[in-house]
Amino acid sequence: MASAGSEAAGRPLGVARWLLVVAALVMAIVVVGGITRLTESGVSITEWKPVTGAIPPLTEAQWQAEFDAYRQTPQYIRINGPAGMTLADYKFIFFWEWVHRLLARLIGLAFALPLAWFWARRQIPPGYKPRLLLLLALGGLQGAVGWWMVKSGISQDVKVSHFRLATHLLVALTTLAALVWTALDLRALARGERGSRLTGFGALALAVLFGQLFYGALMAGLRAGHVAAGPWFDWSNWPLMQGRFVPAGIDWSGGTVHALLYDPYLVHFVHRWWAVAVVVVLTVMGRLLRRRDRRASIALHSAFGTQFVLGVATVMSGISLWIAVLHQLGGAVLVAVTIASAHVLGRRTAAR
Repeated sequence: MASAGSEAAGRPLGVARWLLVVAALVMAIVVVGGITRLTESGVSITEWKPVTGAIPPLTEAQWQAEFDAYRQTPQYIRINGPAGMTLADYKFIFFWEWVHRLLARLIGLAFALPLAWFWARRQIPPGYKPRLLLLLALGGLQGAVGWWMVKSGISQDVKVSHFRLATHLLVALTTLAALVWTALDLRALARGERGSRLTGFGALALAVLFGQLFYGALMAGLRAGHVAAGPWFDWSNWPLMQGRFVPAGIDWSGGTVHALLYDPYLVHFVHRWWAVAVVVVLTVMGRLLRRRDRRASIALHSAFGTQFVLGVATVMSGISLWIAVLHQLGGAVLVAVTIASAHVLGRRTAAR
């Protein structure tokens, strides 16, 4: 039986391990979300049923009812219907959206149930309950944003709003970052150290990275990767776009701000070259890390180097599905590694 002293201190390592498992699940759903987007599966399920929706259609009549509901969407009416989509084709896109939502439910349970268990057993270290409740709220917000995003594709357009898609992705990655940071603080607590502080440079690195992730989401929502993608490994598509540094076709008629947010050519251009800014900032971060934790420095260089190569390969492969999915996974991994690196930079070793 736990002593009063151990109850007061909680179980920081146990809670940290649980949070890292949830972080891994968040990475998994980011990957499945990428597949859902790339296969145009996001609006295949036209209703949000938090409990009963976990069970897929089991009879042909149920499948036909789901397909009939999807056939009322703009995506089917304007694109997939004229293309001759069959029920078998529909089942494929339904599968990926169903898996995406099932993972969301699993993450909710994987967070809420252990939280209740640790809370009831008084094993959450002092001062961490508000953080954990905030993480729970972020998870709930993510579910609401996900449905808000899907609704824009069911009733308004052939695809979901690229701004809502960006919000959905960034809330997920913010949750991932918060899970990793909190877990690392708890591991520091178990060593008798204080939690890290976010340094100015750490905040800069995260801001630059999240700007790139925002434009990556706009790229996905606007299908902007395709404006410079051609045959496999056509060198005119990288580092140039259509054989030019600044691509032709940018529509400036709505003004600069509108072009920066809506024009696929300019969005692609910004995402491509903002990546260089990310590499520069994270290279400096890696150099700073060498003084504190060489392994963290190596991990950071490996993460952003791999992600840059995957970005180039995605374009040069003509937006190959699985290379693009690896690129999305690389973005999630880079968020986790960058937040861990910022944690190392802000480490405070004073004992409790």
